[in-house]
Amino acid sequence: MGGSTAAPSPGIRPPGRRGALRAAGLLGALLLLAVVAALSLALGAKPLSLSQVWHGLFDPGDVVVHRMRLPRTVLGLVVGVALGLAGGVMQALTRNPLADPGLLGINAGASAAVVSVISFLGLSSFTGYIWFAFLGAALVSVLIYAVGGGRGATPARLALAGAAVNAMLYSYVSAVELLDTASLDKMRFWTVGSLGAAQPGTAERLAPFVAVGAAAALALARPLNALALGDDAAQALGARPARVRAAAIVAVTLLCGAATAACGPIVFVGLMVPHLVRSLTGPDLRWQLPYCALLAPVLLLGSDVLGRVLARPSEVQVGIVTAVVGGPFFLYFVRRNRAVRA
Repeated sequence: MGGSTAAPSPGIRPPGRRGALRAAGLLGALLLLAVVAALSLALGAKPLSLSQVWHGLFDPGDVVVHRMRLPRTVLGLVVGVALGLAGGVMQALTRNPLADPGLLGINAGASAAVVSVISFLGLSSFTGYIWFAFLGAALVSVLIYAVGGGRGATPARLALAGAAVNAMLYSYVSAVELLDTASLDKMRFWTVGSLGAAQPGTAERLAPFVAVGAAAALALARPLNALALGDDAAQALGARPARVRAAAIVAVTLLCGAATAACGPIVFVGLMVPHLVRSLTGPDLRWQLPYCALLAPVLLLGSDVLGRVLARPSEVQVGIVTAVVGGPFFLYFVRRNRAVRA
């Protein structure tokens, strides 16, 4: 009949359905983040009920919730966003699915600078050494970009330069810790990665740097999508590869420098989360990066809560927990990638 219409093929999804699923997934990730944040406020050496947490949030005199766990939770949220976005940008920039924000030596640069000022200048607060962390991260970023070829830098050259600088700087950090026993106690919890040093106002001082880095990372989603097709294709689409790479390194420097200054070098968060996100969203960074910004704090705060619960009344530092979880994860993906290529 002329008025009849053919039924849609069951194998073809209606337009917009994939986008709706992704948006629903973002909402689910946001709800999961809210649950983990509530657990971070409630669980620890002294478990609290939800009513105690609720009242403690609005009582400035509450020592456990308002002065200890709330700053720690907010710091975990901010640092998680920074590490997740840095990992997503880093893997896109190097076209390496096993890349971590520390791959280019940026975490190592920030760590070396902070350890130096702790040891030689006696500084011991976030506000005292955040600018040194940025300076160290920025100097290493410029060095690696230059060694990697400058405007002609390729992902392979950047990765090789970063690996060499990484090894050199972490050897320096270890040497300073061994030689300066007076400062060792100040540095030992920071160098394993910890949220335990959070103070009221720490996250607020960190937030502007992370906000600028996050805005830059999200703005780079479309150019990095084009860059994934190759430099020639990216130029044909209107992107400028050298500028995109330079802007990406600046964004990662801001994100990693701020996170490292506040908590020390926390590993594998930037590696694991983009992998998990990619299986949900596909390769489009316009969706990947928002997912990373929500799910990385989930992983970081979840690891922090696990470290507090497992070692009551003490705690296992969050950097140790993420390393224990991330190590097998990393080996699994190395083997998986090898099997796929074979």
